[in-house]
Amino acid sequence: MLEEQRKIVRITAELTMFFLEVGAGNISSHVEVEGSVGKINFRADYRPGCEDKLREMEKCLSEQRNDGIEDIYWELAGSGNHGQTSQLMLVGMMVDRAEVRVQDGFVDLTLYKELRE
Repeated sequence: MLEEQRKIVRITAELTMFFLEVGAGNISSHVEVEGSVGKINFRADYRPGCEDKLREMEKCLSEQRNDGIEDIYWELAGSGNHGQTSQLMLVGMMVDRAEVRVQDGFVDLTLYKELRE
């Protein structure tokens, strides 16, 4: 289970860097673990004009979870050039579901991840 917790930390770090890159000055994150499901919540503002990057993030996080890729490459999340499409796609392949809402200058993001033992 420790490896699954480390994955949540990497996902959180990657998304925090992404929001900083789109000009967020107010980022809050919250992690909940209920049974075998991890839930990662973000709320962040963004710089006007970054809507394209937010749409790209939403598309990347909608990738289907890929356990094979996750097992090999999860340690790369949160490293390298943050906010790149490849990093966000890796996060998308590590989570089971993403809910993204962009409204009134804020992004509300919830990621769900089935935790394996």
